[in-house]
Amino acid sequence: MDWVGEKKRKSKRIMGKRKSRAKPAAKKRMDKLDTTFCCPFCNHGSGVECKIDLKNNIGEANCRICQENFSTTVNALTEPIDIYSEWIDECEKVNNLEEEED
Repeated sequence: MDWVGEKKRKSKRIMGKRKSRAKPAAKKRMDKLDTTFCCPFCNHGSGVECKIDLKNNIGEANCRICQENFSTTVNALTEPIDIYSEWIDECEKVNNLEEEED
């Protein structure tokens, strides 16, 4: 009887489980930014297209409608929105200088 009782106790013992590792969080994908923008000269909605040439470190913004263009130096982190923003900043800078002269 003593041996039977010992067998029952062993079968009821529960072994410790291994702790499961937490799975790493899935990386969120960044939404792609626009490459076409509104032209500051002709106000066409999607007239300006920005292109980046990393070999020559040049970024260009060209309007397909009024043929205005802007180019600037770029680096590996530059996005098309950066080129367009620099163009808008330069336009505002020129407009402010013209207003001060008058």
